[in-house]
Amino acid sequence: MSTAFTKLKKPSLDFGIIPELLKLMKPRVMSLVIFTCAVGLLTAPNSISFITSALGILIVAIGAGAAGALNMWYEADVDKLMTRTCLRPIPRGSLQKNQALYFGTALSLVSVFGLYYFTNLLSASLLLFTILFYVFVYTIWLKRKTPQNIVIGGASGALPPVIGWTIATNSISIEPITYFLIIFLWTPSHFWALSLYKVQDYKKANIPMMPITNGIESTKKNIFIYSLLMLPAVVLPYLVGFVGEVFLLAGLTLTFYYIYLCFQLYRFKKNKFETKKAQQIFGYSILYLFLIFVLFLLDKLI
Repeated sequence: MSTAFTKLKKPSLDFGIIPELLKLMKPRVMSLVIFTCAVGLLTAPNSISFITSALGILIVAIGAGAAGALNMWYEADVDKLMTRTCLRPIPRGSLQKNQALYFGTALSLVSVFGLYYFTNLLSASLLLFTILFYVFVYTIWLKRKTPQNIVIGGASGALPPVIGWTIATNSISIEPITYFLIIFLWTPSHFWALSLYKVQDYKKANIPMMPITNGIESTKKNIFIYSLLMLPAVVLPYLVGFVGEVFLLAGLTLTFYYIYLCFQLYRFKKNKFETKKAQQIFGYSILYLFLIFVLFLLDKLI
């Protein structure tokens, strides 16, 4: 008498979900967070071990990824309406909303407690504040209610170099505050330039970006004003004795060119060059911020 045995398949892990989860963390944004956090850490007066430094920067990056995942969880409904975001994992259907929520929450807990364990309470508290501010203040409260969303919400993106500084020093002083001000004042012109050539996206998603609520000309004026504010922001580190003349001269050169581009945009009346100029400003603004922080590193070496 023969007995039939049915082979049971072992449950397999779906490793294909990992790339999609990583996309939730907004890798391009994370790269800027990692860099500015590293600059804050490396330019601090205290030196800490390589292992602690690497772990601290990695954990801050995880925290930034957590905020990105929670942002995509909450904004899945508007992401599917915008050409810039419609291919994100949730609108595309490769992930469910609850997966993003669980993933973002888990990463938030791991990053905050991990930073506390490996570094100090101040750094962990700042990281927790950054995540909560980005998710609750910017994403949930401000973004769909006011054209000043990016101005106020920019505070969260300006904190990573401050966290890097506190990882090394366990304190806050005027030097990391100059980092904060540079990114905080840079953010509006950067994102408003983007909103100028993506204005139809924001209209479809019903997000009150400045070109929609205040008009194109007002937006161009505000971009120019915020580019001018970069002058005192770049000079401040020199005035407080944090950097030397090399940083000052190179930083002013980069800033004057940024102001020149924004003035050109402001001067243009509505024509076919307006969109191209806004795209140019958006692209240069990323390079500009990167080079400013490179100058901080070079100044430290000099």
